[in-house]
Amino acid sequence: MPQVASTSLQEEWAYARPYKSESERVAVFPEFLHHYNHHRGHTSLRGSTPANRVPNLAGQYS
Repeated sequence: MPQVASTSLQEEWAYARPYKSESERVAVFPEFLHHYNHHRGHTSLRGSTPANRVPNLAGQYS
């Protein structure tokens, strides 16, 4: 995993707030991952999201 992504995971998910347990931390990961890939702009993508860069991400072929 690139260092930037690793740092983002640590700062924005793993240690962003106190969790009552590891299972609570794991439970919120899918929500964080969705936000990270679909709503959070990335500097390396000039502010775009990874989801915007992948054609047909939802699998809806036309």
